[in-house]
Amino acid sequence: MNNDKVTASVLYSALKPSEAQEGKIKDFLKSKYGEDISLEWVEDKTLTDGFRLEVGREVYDWTNAGRLEQFKEMILNAVGKKYSDNVIPLIRENIKDWSPKGVPSEYGIVTSIGDGIATVSGLKSATYGEILIFSEGIRGMVLDLREDEIGCILFDDTDEIAEGSRVKRTGRSAGVPVGNDFLGRVINPLGVPIDGKGDIEADDYRAIESPAPGIIERQPVNRPMETGILCIDSMFPIGRGQRELIIGDRQTGKTAIALDTIVNQKGKDVICIYVAIGQKASLISQMVTNLKKHGAMDYTIIVNASASDAAPIQYIAPYSGCSLAEYFMHQGRDVLIVYDDLSKHAIAYRSLSLLLDRSPGREAYPGDVFYLHSRLLERAAHLSDELGGGSITALPIVETQAGDVAAYIPTNIISITDGQIFLESELFFEGQRPAVNVGLSVSRVGGDAQTKAMKKSCGSLRLDLAQYREMEVFTQFSSDLDEATQKQLTYGHGLMYLLRQKQYKPYSQHQQVILLIAALNRYFMDVPVKEIGDEIGRLLEYFEMYHSDICSRIDSTGLITDDDRKNILNAADKFKKEGK
Repeated sequence: MNNDKVTASVLYSALKPSEAQEGKIKDFLKSKYGEDISLEWVEDKTLTDGFRLEVGREVYDWTNAGRLEQFKEMILNAVGKKYSDNVIPLIRENIKDWSPKGVPSEYGIVTSIGDGIATVSGLKSATYGEILIFSEGIRGMVLDLREDEIGCILFDDTDEIAEGSRVKRTGRSAGVPVGNDFLGRVINPLGVPIDGKGDIEADDYRAIESPAPGIIERQPVNRPMETGILCIDSMFPIGRGQRELIIGDRQTGKTAIALDTIVNQKGKDVICIYVAIGQKASLISQMVTNLKKHGAMDYTIIVNASASDAAPIQYIAPYSGCSLAEYFMHQGRDVLIVYDDLSKHAIAYRSLSLLLDRSPGREAYPGDVFYLHSRLLERAAHLSDELGGGSITALPIVETQAGDVAAYIPTNIISITDGQIFLESELFFEGQRPAVNVGLSVSRVGGDAQTKAMKKSCGSLRLDLAQYREMEVFTQFSSDLDEATQKQLTYGHGLMYLLRQKQYKPYSQHQQVILLIAALNRYFMDVPVKEIGDEIGRLLEYFEMYHSDICSRIDSTGLITDDDRKNILNAADKFKKEGK
């Protein structure tokens, strides 16, 4: 009950109450509200099975429908949110002595409706994130709290709602069903399957918004989340529990990096969740086909809020995906979640905020747009061993305009995350794919997220590439180069070609280690750049065939000894001398 003083009540029924009945109702009102409240009777021929008492914004529904609603809520509370195979005894035990009670329901009135937004008056006790039920059965979520009214975003078709429609509080926070059966499925942000494979039986129900783990609940990020992409795993490693931003212009391969990382988790006991925000339905369908082709859908969940969905659905999509990830994390599992992309998420939130009459700020975004993403990405963590040791690794994707990383949303998310992989359009058009800019990309976790074998093998790769790029700029206007400079350029050019990698072709750890050791010891200096791709395939095939012991040892232990390093170099030299 809100703090407004109530002085009058209205009784709706088909028959006028007797004096005794009226006296009992007034006694109830006095005991409930502590003062005398006037009672007015209004005839309602439709209420043949009971009556309805309205006291301010509170409603006591003593009809068959109202008592049935009470009974349903009692059953839900008895069973809980979990599904069980043996709930019948539990239900029998709870209904044995059950009787309906005078419990008020708080109602409000729609004052305006449009563009997926409803303004409601009278629900002064409503809380942020609470689910509201409109009289037509449509669901909404409280997003804006004001002194006299609230702003609510709607998840269903709004055509049936009109000004004056009644709205009921539920007292429940917005949430999503979760469970193991969601693996391999495509769902919308409300947890409803949209892949045509039937219903999904949920194991639990989690709120879409929850506090991020505190410092004491976390432990350092020290285990690698291998992407299978050589340039990333060697120079910008990602750890389990890290937040690594993938940023770049449109059509530069951002999603390709995320999908390669998902494919590379096959057989590594990692749950993958891909959240699509504002993508075309045809692209998602193609993505599902490719993931199935590479055996990745078995451990992947796709949460799709397509471009045709309303802004409220796009707004809650990443939070719903994160709730699914948290369900697995708290079971001690490792989860990889991709948000593709948060630029469109911010645009959807800006639309909602402007419709809610919030003051626009820079680039018309509301002032809390930073908090929009910080409270999402902070939920990625590596939990302490006491809490199971599970982790959520977040790969948010952000689209830039003409490479402008200093724009509002990119700078916000760069400051939240633990590093970024910057994809450059110029490199992409030159054929360098993935088009990772070595100078602007960074991982703030660094070598802590690498195995000792990888850390020992990558050596001076990043420094060599930086020197090559700098030398390339200064020598492009010169036609007369000395031999040392020419060799440095040839070596750097070979490294760039080494880092070119086809999509859905991730390298295993031992393949990356072998290639890095060979390349940094000038193995590819004598190989024409156009033949480096074929040479890589032949070299790896040779090691798989004749030195499988080294390969399996690197993969199983994550270590490499000095003898292993010498054996790799000797085997590579032998392979080159024997003419492949």
